[in-house]
Amino acid sequence: MDTLVTLLSIAVILLSVVIIALLVAMVVMISKINKIAKNISTISQNLANASDWLDPIKVFSGIAGIFRK
Repeated sequence: MDTLVTLLSIAVILLSVVIIALLVAMVVMISKINKIAKNISTISQNLANASDWLDPIKVFSGIAGIFRK
């Protein structure tokens, strides 16, 4: 009976360690995904700003404004 209790205790401890390791891995993975999402957001904002400046109407009006001066 003592060996059964010992084996069950070891199994519970091992499962607890595995669960804690999985939770830590999930937190690390979620933080990395969050960092990647922030980078993607910054890149998309930069592309939106660049496409706004490369609007043909703005480019031609800017060039025309330079020649008018």
